[in-house]
Amino acid sequence: MPRRLRVVYAGGHHEKMDGKGYPKGLTRDQMSVRARCMGIADIFEALTASDRPHKKAKTLSESLKIMGSMKLGQHIDPDLFDVFIWKKVYLQYAQGYLGAEQIDEVDVTKIPGYVAPPEGYLATMA
Repeated sequence: MPRRLRVVYAGGHHEKMDGKGYPKGLTRDQMSVRARCMGIADIFEALTASDRPHKKAKTLSESLKIMGSMKLGQHIDPDLFDVFIWKKVYLQYAQGYLGAEQIDEVDVTKIPGYVAPPEGYLATMA
C-alpha cells in the first residue's frame, strides 16, 4: 500500500456503511473499496486475536456470526463480506494465524444475513 494512503485506508475502519461511524461519518458510497475491506479485516482480526488482555479470542464460527450481524446492522460492507465468506478468506487467515482450538466447523448458512453466491460464481474460483 502506498505510504501516503495508509492513514486514509486505516482511518476508515471505524466508519459504518450508514454514515454513523467515525471519524468522518462517511457512508459506503463515500468510502473506497480498500477502506471498506480494511474495516472487515480489522474487525475479523480483533474478534479472533488471542493477544488481547481484555477479551478471549473467538472461534471462526462465533466471529462470523458476529460479523453477519454487523453486516445486517450496516456496520460493514455487505457485498464485500459476502465475498469474504464465499472465497473463504476467513479460513485462509485462520490457517496461517489462529490456534487450532479457534478453527471450528463453519456452517455458512448459520451466519446472519448469509446469501448464497450467484450461480456459477464458485466455479470461477477454480
